[in-house]
Amino acid sequence: MTNVDVVRAAFSAYLAQDREAIDRLLADDFVFTSPQDDHIGKAAFLEVCFPTADRLRHQEILDAVALDDHRVCVRYEYELTTGERHRNVEVQTVRDCRIAEIEVYFGGRFPSG
Repeated sequence: MTNVDVVRAAFSAYLAQDREAIDRLLADDFVFTSPQDDHIGKAAFLEVCFPTADRLRHQEILDAVALDDHRVCVRYEYELTTGERHRNVEVQTVRDCRIAEIEVYFGGRFPSG
């Protein structure tokens, strides 16, 4: 499994809300950072961020590119159940087929169609 495959599997686990799968994909020392979360650990991520897929109507990975031996850059868009559409970018660090860190950069809303 490549690092890009690991990242794609994590996105799939999120959308399916597959807690067992995401637990296997995240390193024990996992760290998550976004404009709303400052270096939270695995337990906090699983409690606060992971169970939010029900707010999505649709999500699609636009690009997933290996930056080096450990980091993957992912650009994705999603539509909320409210109809708002957004694009974000993440840099995920993968070690030994497990995600050690996710850094999220919010891209904001974009118009539909």
